Amino acid sequence: MIMKRSRVAVVKTTPATVLDDYGRLAELAGMRSALDPGAPTILKDNISWHFPFPAANTTPWQLEGAILALRAQGYRQISCVQNKTVVTDAFKGEDLNHYRPLFRQYDIPVLFNFREEDMRWTVYRPRARMHALDRIYPEGIMIPDYFEGKNIVHLPTVKCHIYTQTTGAMKNAFGGLLNTRRHYTHSWIHETLVDLLAIQKEIHSGVFALMDGTTAGNGPGPRTMIPVVKNYILASEDQVAIDAIAAKMMGFDPLRIPYIRIAQEDGLGTGDPREIDVVGADISGESWNFHVGNNGVSLFGNLAWFGPLKGLQKLFFRTPLVHAFILGSETYHDYYRWPVKDRQVFEEWKRRTPWGRLFTDYEAREQSAGSMSGVSA
Repeated sequence: MIMKRSRVAVVKTTPATVLDDYGRLAELAGMRSALDPGAPTILKDNISWHFPFPAANTTPWQLEGAILALRAQGYRQISCVQNKTVVTDAFKGEDLNHYRPLFRQYDIPVLFNFREEDMRWTVYRPRARMHALDRIYPEGIMIPDYFEGKNIVHLPTVKCHIYTQTTGAMKNAFGGLLNTRRHYTHSWIHETLVDLLAIQKEIHSGVFALMDGTTAGNGPGPRTMIPVVKNYILASEDQVAIDAIAAKMMGFDPLRIPYIRIAQEDGLGTGDPREIDVVGADISGESWNFHVGNNGVSLFGNLAWFGPLKGLQKLFFRTPLVHAFILGSETYHDYYRWPVKDRQVFEEWKRRTPWGRLFTDYEAREQSAGSMSGVSA
């Protein structure tokens, strides 16, 4: 039997053409064959930080491009599912990143996996062998019942991550499929991402990713990064392959990243760039020399999850002590990094880059929509 080679589509884009380019990208990557045309489709955006830091979150043009691409290929039952983290506010994130006007314009219902009226968490028993989740959650792996039997389209960005080196399509399932106790998994984060991909293949009627690298994130992501304009967008039905190609473009060896390597070994996708067909743009010369590093706060995380304090993590993260660490992270990111450093980086990006100016256009659209709503009222 001849196995089909994995395909990743890559397109070089501009602010003037990006919505059309997302449609072309979806066609190049075979979205129609990857997703069940008769099933409802979930858009799973990525809000790594509720503040609109470049490369941290799904971009508004990525969200709009995904909606338009799905509609053009006949998908009508589209919803968006949001999640929260212990340090990220989903409502604030969709507001500050200008998603809400798009949800209204295209009549996309938004559901929240932490609201009982939207979905329930039920025990799921995977058919695949688990690397970590069955040990982390011996009482049962819980997933949202809403996800089963639906297509899912992930909307990650191209960026680094302090604990997984890179983060993309596979990591994007983390917030949607695991509840607020997902910090239990960090010592086994690579194995967890592989387990989640195996579960996705069992519960979804189709899995696809549209990844935005118009501005990519270098440094200790997924929040405290250096934004770098790169003008690329990527797509694939193979979640391992798209993460591998993004990692290679960032300058990393994908097979040295454990979650990519293990997923390939398990037959969940292709992580070796030599075995992936890249269609669209010629990226043979792309290697951006990105590096991860630490942001100060991540040093403690490395000690607690992977270093000499690993044996104390139950004390740290499964008792009320966890609230002290949550408060510390929130204080660092929201009350130090954003007002002192990262807001200035964001404002400079808005002024000086074409993608920042496009973000400002979405901001103006939201303000205009709000004004019209006030007039109508």
